[in-house]
Amino acid sequence: MAKAVALFSGGLDSALAILTILKQGIDVKALSFLTPFNTSISGTSLQVSNGGFSSNQCGFDVQIRHLEETFIDMVKNPKFGYGKNMNPCIDCRILMLKEAKLLMDETGADFIITGEVLGQRPMSQRRDTLKRIDREAGVKGSVLRPLSAKLLDVTIPEAGGIVSRDVLHDFRGRSRKPQIDLAREFGLMHYPAPAGGCLLTEPIFSHKLKDLLAHNQDSGVRDIALLKVGRHFRFSPECKIIVGRDRKENEILESLAVSSDCMITIEGYGSPTTLVSGAINDEALRIAASLCARYSDAKELPHVQARVITQKGTYSTRISRASNEIVEALRIDRTRGKRVKA
Repeated sequence: MAKAVALFSGGLDSALAILTILKQGIDVKALSFLTPFNTSISGTSLQVSNGGFSSNQCGFDVQIRHLEETFIDMVKNPKFGYGKNMNPCIDCRILMLKEAKLLMDETGADFIITGEVLGQRPMSQRRDTLKRIDREAGVKGSVLRPLSAKLLDVTIPEAGGIVSRDVLHDFRGRSRKPQIDLAREFGLMHYPAPAGGCLLTEPIFSHKLKDLLAHNQDSGVRDIALLKVGRHFRFSPECKIIVGRDRKENEILESLAVSSDCMITIEGYGSPTTLVSGAINDEALRIAASLCARYSDAKELPHVQARVITQKGTYSTRISRASNEIVEALRIDRTRGKRVKA
């Protein structure tokens, strides 16, 4: 039996590409990647009616590979640059295809599948760019894109008679109607709504990431994890303050704290957890405590007691809430220079 390795994002396009190849009696091993910038991997949410496919994963196994550090290094210095935000889409596809080639070689598979649609994404899904990506990844001719195959060059599995080109598709552009119609043919009952699925395409997250890399080129997995929660404030080039927005974020901040960080809460009232990291001095702690007060349930009081936990011990300090001017000056987001809501 012929074998294929598929890049599987958990979205509809990659699932349809796999189902198209499964229909030809080809064994498919799907590959998903865990990076610090994933929003989710949701392959098990797909449901298929009586069509011969597994109701859990549509008849294919999914292998997850971790690319945390490798992916961060790529994001810091992408060879082919960024998209609209901090998304290095071309470098990302090259990296994933290289990983898929490794699995193809390991399993003796014949080719690689992706769910890409010609012209759907302006940076990475142009005809010339797809060819460049395949060359850079060392998989020229071995990548079959079933949803747009009839608009692209004939691939090795097609030329070799492993895959029939007649049952492949000619989808183009951003319209979702062809995919929805094909999903109906396959009996797909539930599938995720179209979305980027990657935090690097989100403007606010990208703005925080730019700030992080501008001040800390040695940042790693923990630093990226911290970007996903809280309100972020840049006290100095070497010091950052993060204020939790709800109980869940407070718990995440506490779990990500290291011994060199300081933690602040407001005593006697509902309070965010505030994490201070980097080169911390007394003024940084004072500002952090005032920010913590601003977002606590005691924000209307003229003064409150803040509990400060440092490496040297724990103490209380009397503090008033941070002013609008402090928030506007220090907040790391797209509101800088504009009015910030209290």
